[in-house]
Amino acid sequence: MTAARFDVIGIGNAIVDIIGRCDEAYLATIGASKGSMRLVGADDVKNIYATMGSAVEVSGGSAANTIAGVASFGGKAAFIGTIANDEFGKIFTHDIRSIGVEFDVAPIANGAPTSRSLILVTPDGERTMNTFLGISTSLDESQLNLDLIRDSAILYLEGYLFDEPQAKQAFRKALQTAKAAGRKVALTLSDGFCVDRHRAEFLELIRSGIDILFANESEIKSLYQTESFELASKNASKDAKLAVLTRSAKGSVIFSDGDAIEISPEPISELIDTTGAGDLYAAGFLFGYSKGYSLEICGRLASLAAAEIISHIGARPELPLNQLAQQRGAI
Repeated sequence: MTAARFDVIGIGNAIVDIIGRCDEAYLATIGASKGSMRLVGADDVKNIYATMGSAVEVSGGSAANTIAGVASFGGKAAFIGTIANDEFGKIFTHDIRSIGVEFDVAPIANGAPTSRSLILVTPDGERTMNTFLGISTSLDESQLNLDLIRDSAILYLEGYLFDEPQAKQAFRKALQTAKAAGRKVALTLSDGFCVDRHRAEFLELIRSGIDILFANESEIKSLYQTESFELASKNASKDAKLAVLTRSAKGSVIFSDGDAIEISPEPISELIDTTGAGDLYAAGFLFGYSKGYSLEICGRLASLAAAEIISHIGARPELPLNQLAQQRGAI
C-alpha cells in the first residue's frame, strides 16, 4: 500500500452555514423547535434569511466542518460535495479552500441552488438549524474523484447525505474504492431522524465495511431502538470495529476490541454555541488516528476540539487546533 497524500477526505452535503443569534420568541415566530434540525423550502429560507438579522456565512455541512477541523490540526484534508454555479457556491468554494482544504468539484450550472443552513443560536447556546438542502443531495458517482479517495488515509462519510438513491450509490462506490486501496472508512450517523430513515442500511454498512463509527447518545440508541445507552453501546461494540460515542457533558466512550475507553469532557468557561460540536469531535479523533496516536490521545484531541468550538459562535475554530493541542499538552 502506498503512502497517502491526504490524511482524511470527507464526503457530505456542501452547505453554506449562515449563523446568527436570536431569542426564543423569534423561533416561535418562524415555527422552529429549539435545538432541532428541520428541512425548509426555498421560500422559507428566503424569509428567514431576510428577517434573522446579522449573520456569519461560512462553508459548512457536517462533514465539511469535520474536514475543516482536520485542517486546523495541521492535517492534509480534502472534501467532496455538490455546489451550484451561484453566489453561495462561490462562497463555499472560496471559504473551504482558504483554510487549506482540497476541493475541486466543479459547480453544476443548471439545477437547484447551493444548499444553505440558517443556524439560529439562542442565549443558552442551543442551536436551531433550518436547512435548505438545495443541490447538495444530488451528489452522484460522476462527482467522485476516485484518485483522491485512493490517496487519502481515511474516508469519512456523512450520514446526512444518505437519502437519495444516487448518493447511496456514490457512498458505496467511494467505500469500495477506499477499501480496495487499503484505506480506512469512517461513518457518522449524523442525526437520530437520519438513523430512523436508514437503520437497516446503516447497520449493513457498519457490519460490512465501516472501520470507525461516530454517533452521539441519541443516535446510537435510535440505531438499536433502545432507551438504554449501555445496551446500545454494547451492541455497537459488537457491530463496529471501532465505535466512538459521544455523550455531551458526560464526555465520550471509545469501544475497541471489547475494551471501553472513557474520555472526560474538556472543561470550558462558558457554553456559547453547540453548533459543530460533534463534527469537531470527529475532526480531532480522525486527525489523531491518521497520525497513529493512541485511542486515548485521539479522544483527548477530539474532546479538546469540541470544547473549543462550543466556546464561541460558529463551527470553525477561532484558534488553530494544532497550537491549542500543543498548549494543552495533548500532543
